[in-house]
Amino acid sequence: MVTTPDIQRPPKDLIEALRNIGSATASGELARLGIRDANIRGPLPRTPGATVVGPALTLQMMPKREDLYKVDEYSDPDTQLHRHVLYHTQPGDIVVVDARGELSAGIFGEMMLTYFKGKGGIGVVIDGCIRDFPHAKDLGLGLWLKGTTPNFHTQTNIVPFAVNGPIACNNVLVMPGDIIVADDDGIVCVPIALAPELIKKATEHVEWEEFSKMRLEQGGELRKYYPLSEEARAEYEEWRKAQG
Repeated sequence: MVTTPDIQRPPKDLIEALRNIGSATASGELARLGIRDANIRGPLPRTPGATVVGPALTLQMMPKREDLYKVDEYSDPDTQLHRHVLYHTQPGDIVVVDARGELSAGIFGEMMLTYFKGKGGIGVVIDGCIRDFPHAKDLGLGLWLKGTTPNFHTQTNIVPFAVNGPIACNNVLVMPGDIIVADDDGIVCVPIALAPELIKKATEHVEWEEFSKMRLEQGGELRKYYPLSEEARAEYEEWRKAQG
């Protein structure tokens, strides 16, 4: 079982710039930058309207093998590796868990999530479940989950194995410190190295979409304004200058 002392977090200006870019735009622009699929499917939004952007703390779960993981592990908090990922929490962090799609285990419950929130955590992405959902949903965290369960984490066939290392959350590689963009459309993992170019491209995308939407609301031709045609480009540039 492995735990890494800390992670390399992205510069705060990248986080702030990505706040204005939704998961849909982030996914599309990452595809144009060569990342075929950055969308973590499986976990669904369980706190409608929540949007979070921040660095990933990562927890990897593995199949249980009884000689390595004892059922009385829960009796000693220092050996509960799934707690350790939360110990690293800094304000703005998002915890991402590769739970192997397991639906029988509550990775975290109300008390651990309360601690995470108190340390400044803002979001939880789990390819699996939490417990105590009726209380957890009111903590003010963004929750993206595959399900919920009454079971605690040792009532399962998976066990916590590694903290703040590479994980495969529903077959999407997430590195500790990667920027997670999550909203009602879904979850996208943004590699730190690609974030500046993504922000540049996505900002341009958001601007022309704003213009195109305005023209479509005025009865404009879909072929002309979405996507923005060369015919409409000069019109868009004039509009953009007028907006300052």
